[in-house]
Amino acid sequence: MLQGVCTAKQKDGTIYYRSSINYRNKHISLGSFSSEEEAGTAYLNALSLLGDASVTLSEVQDAALTLSFEKAVVLLNFRDNRLYFKNPIYLRNGYFSYFLSPYEELKFDVDDLFYYSSHKIQKRQGHLFVSDYGMQYSVLARYGIRPYAVAGRDYFFANDDPLDFRYSNIIIRNHFHGVRRIERNGIPKYEAVIHINGNYKIGTYSTEEKAAIAYNKAADLAKAAGISKAFPENYIDSYTPKEYADIYTKLKISRRYLNYLETLSV
Repeated sequence: MLQGVCTAKQKDGTIYYRSSINYRNKHISLGSFSSEEEAGTAYLNALSLLGDASVTLSEVQDAALTLSFEKAVVLLNFRDNRLYFKNPIYLRNGYFSYFLSPYEELKFDVDDLFYYSSHKIQKRQGHLFVSDYGMQYSVLARYGIRPYAVAGRDYFFANDDPLDFRYSNIIIRNHFHGVRRIERNGIPKYEAVIHINGNYKIGTYSTEEKAAIAYNKAADLAKAAGISKAFPENYIDSYTPKEYADIYTKLKISRRYLNYLETLSV
């Protein structure tokens, strides 16, 4: 048997080959392979990466290795930074990179290192998420960005890099459902809109919290008019229950929207 290779059996009895290496008193699995030759080559790839400090991450991105790129990142980080992570993380100066593929490099602040070292990032239909306690959570949710938020409207990346998730790079414009920030004569205003067989403008308000409350009020009125749609509720924690109730009562709602609701009860 080649060095670093051992055999294993699947449940149906099929033989496959596992490769592993010891480095800095740690036993590291390199993966499973269909042939002894592939497993042995992966071991040699790992041995070369760990033994030659001149091999850089950028060189590995373009290299044709039997060893997976994800595992190569893990090994290079362990070699260069003396920290082992099971996920494809490479520590940089003041931040870290998480590689989804050789040319998909996500950037995060060091504050998130503990979380992403133990939670694997997955990508589906362009959406990034992690699995946690049996649930799927969007990467954007950690920044307070809601599932219905639209990039470029509700939030944007300061340096135009949608893979840079450092906190200073993510600018959130709209925090609440049905609320969008607009400007009038250079003054920010907040427009509330509800979708019922088309968009209906609820009104324009001085703060996004008031616009969010207006949306909640419009949703309550829709339910009272017999609309069974499940409207998401905005949660505003900057007001006491009494302050919320006072604002809710006094907020004016678009007459056009109210007229539309009245037609439903006729």
